Amino acid sequence: MSDLDLHPSPHLCGGRDDVSAQPVRELLAPREANLGGSTVVRRLLPNLGRRMVGAWAFVDHYGPDDIADGSGMQVPPHPHMGLQTVSWLHDGEVQHRDSLGSLQTLRPRELGLMTSGRAIAHSEQSPVPHARLLHGAQLWVALPDAHRHTSPAFEHHATLPLVTAPGLTATVILGELDGAASPGTTYSPLVGADLALASGSDVRLPVNPDFEYAVLTMSGATDVDGVRLDPGSMLYLGCGRTELPLRALSDSGLLLLGGEPFDEKIVMWWNFIGRSHDDIAQARADWMTGSRFGAVTGYDGAPLPAPELPPVALKPRGRVR
Repeated sequence: MSDLDLHPSPHLCGGRDDVSAQPVRELLAPREANLGGSTVVRRLLPNLGRRMVGAWAFVDHYGPDDIADGSGMQVPPHPHMGLQTVSWLHDGEVQHRDSLGSLQTLRPRELGLMTSGRAIAHSEQSPVPHARLLHGAQLWVALPDAHRHTSPAFEHHATLPLVTAPGLTATVILGELDGAASPGTTYSPLVGADLALASGSDVRLPVNPDFEYAVLTMSGATDVDGVRLDPGSMLYLGCGRTELPLRALSDSGLLLLGGEPFDEKIVMWWNFIGRSHDDIAQARADWMTGSRFGAVTGYDGAPLPAPELPPVALKPRGRVR
């Protein structure tokens, strides 16, 4: 899971100053980026209007892509620091390798959770042979300062808890939803859930009023709190809700992301999350000199070189613009 932008912008995110204490309906427009191979993604976070939702700091949605005649996803070894990556699929398979020696094929609605902590490297690619379709989301969770130097780890959870209601099946990816808790390790109060809605269903999902939320449409057409969402669109919802109205206009798939507004200011550049320019510069130097992050074995190809740092010190850009 990587930001492959050759000229990544620095982002200072976090803090509560720009978090609405009341429900809002803010539609976030995606921008396209190449994830490697034939995979083009719609990037929803960081966004020109909003940088974070709780501790969720990066959201890519890709597919469904027909990769029957192509290589599919091909993301060479690259580093991460100060964050967790969440791999989530609706169709296809992705093979994960990392510098801890992990090798895991991830399949639809299985959780691949990598905690980078102080440093880790990994690669992602479609296996050979691979399924015809590839469709999923890639997400990052910022680690709070007290845990950002923790030891790196990788978790795979093939079975996750469900919350059900007429017309709704919710898979709890991370955190807790309506009393069901994911086995995935978290370091701040948050939730991630995959919502499968049957056409015509009309439900009110219980949510935590202390959390801010956003909803990403993976497939189908859905009315979320009165706002129509089509695939690839994301709606920021603010805080202060006890329930979320959902009405499916067709069979639909959504990702619900939420959490307590992240108190800390963070600098995010390329595949690193730190607290200062020096944090980022040191991480880049360590990756380029082959120290600290370890090596990914088994991937047929060279690791990604880091982009050049900006010619000036990384500056705060604020939680929202």
